[in-house]
Amino acid sequence: MKAKIFIVEDEPSIVTLVKYNLEKEDYKVFFSHNGEEGLKEIKKNEPDLVLLDWMLPDLSGIEICKALKKDPKFKNLPIIMLTAKNQDEDKVLGLNTGADDYLSKPFSHTELIARVNALLRRSKPSISEDVVTFGDLKIDRLQRKVFRGIVEIDLGPTEYKLIDFFIKNPTRVYSREQLLENIWTSNVYVETRTVDVHIRRLRQAINIPDTKKLIRTVRSAGYALDND
Repeated sequence: MKAKIFIVEDEPSIVTLVKYNLEKEDYKVFFSHNGEEGLKEIKKNEPDLVLLDWMLPDLSGIEICKALKKDPKFKNLPIIMLTAKNQDEDKVLGLNTGADDYLSKPFSHTELIARVNALLRRSKPSISEDVVTFGDLKIDRLQRKVFRGIVEIDLGPTEYKLIDFFIKNPTRVYSREQLLENIWTSNVYVETRTVDVHIRRLRQAINIPDTKKLIRTVRSAGYALDND
């Protein structure tokens, strides 16, 4: 799973096709067909990138973009505007409002994926890079291998997903519920204490002798990748 992408688009056929192509690239995709709900769900789901239609039936894409950029929590959230408008002044307006990129409909899905990948590489390199590090911790995503220094760490599939998720936002605290939502993505019910079991296994694996302990427990809040 590379990153979470939220689509706000009122044409179901476009959402279906864009969602399909993004999921083929291993992105986790959420969507909404109207602006007000979309803005609320973006703040709830905290995606890594937003694909935002300009013309929506209630709240326009421009208004959503302005609202997100005014919020300190989302001011750096990457936004790609999707629109049938293709005049230069419209592009300038969208970019001046805070959008990071602009695609005119109809667009090539190959180009969309390229734009998404490029924007995420710039804004969140820890999500898209093949090899990512935090202190002496290294994850090689191509080989699905994890190292502390030169020592390779043997992890189960769930523990690997956990450490790869944590390293996307080091030091950020995630609740058990957030970890369940992002790691256990199937519809099967999983209890929150399951998170504790896998965190314990992850700690036992990566906290090898003569290294700093990496997974921090924040009482009543959750867990974070930290080396304090």
